[in-house]
Amino acid sequence: MTREIIIAPSILAADFARLGEEIAAIDAAGADWIHCDVMDGHFVPNISFGAEIIKAIRPVTSKIFDVHLMIAPVDPYLEAFAKAGADVITVHAEAGPHLDRSLQAIRALGKKAGVSLCPATLESAIEYVLDRLDLVLVMTVNPGFGGQSFLDSQLEKISRIRSMIGDRPIRLEVDGGVTRDNAAAVAAAGADTLVAGSAVFRGKSSADYAGNIAAIRVAAEAGRVPRLQHSSVPSMRAGEGVRIR
Repeated sequence: MTREIIIAPSILAADFARLGEEIAAIDAAGADWIHCDVMDGHFVPNISFGAEIIKAIRPVTSKIFDVHLMIAPVDPYLEAFAKAGADVITVHAEAGPHLDRSLQAIRALGKKAGVSLCPATLESAIEYVLDRLDLVLVMTVNPGFGGQSFLDSQLEKISRIRSMIGDRPIRLEVDGGVTRDNAAAVAAAGADTLVAGSAVFRGKSSADYAGNIAAIRVAAEAGRVPRLQHSSVPSMRAGEGVRIR
């Protein structure tokens, strides 16, 4: 079975005055997941939103909520985000001293567990927790702000992590500066799940968003062709293997 490309628009780039409408629009436009960037102003130099916002927008869509916690400490807040409606909870390898414990806690809450790496963090940081993971998220910008430019230096890291993953059923996600122009290179390096914020939320309508999502998907599919015969990662589209509210 070949792995599907997943496009996960980041709502950090949405119009927060119309957040519910914006989520409904990207749902209709073909988003596979909804990526929720949670920032605390401590681990990263910005504040976005918390579990109460996740809870408020959860009824808007049945798509998977891919919640990326850029917060430290993270363990005290895992249960709140799980109860708010997160389906995938990703924590940073750099955000706490006991990554294995954090990942166990996420899975104990009945959620998919992910780990994220900042650009300067070596992939060896996740070597001993691979079997706890459902997702690895490679940051291709320094976390904290949307709209940054993609760091080409991370393509090699993506490729190395793809090799580390091997046949494990782990999705490889990329977040930061992803556009239709670099999606092919990202997929060619081995990523199968692409987060895009500004590149999706260009325009004002669901039709605009649909065109943006489709362009990123087409580029990524073109880039991944040489790898199809080597990889097999289960789908995590809405409703498949994850309890959706």
